[in-house]
Amino acid sequence: MSGPESPTSRQSGLLYTLRAVLWGFLGVRRKSDYQQDLVKLNPLHLVLVGVLVAFAFVAGLMLLVRWVVA
Repeated sequence: MSGPESPTSRQSGLLYTLRAVLWGFLGVRRKSDYQQDLVKLNPLHLVLVGVLVAFAFVAGLMLLVRWVVA
């Protein structure tokens, strides 16, 4: 019997979410880790962190190009 909130139900920190997003960006993820993420991660947090990481990646590329061209 489990209570309303079991220890594995959608409880994860920012670093765990960031790690899952970064592995997703690389496209290398074990099936077992993917299954764990489905249970632990909040989809809204994944989307928000994914958008922020994508924005940071594009901004970093733009800064790199400006530095190389200058």
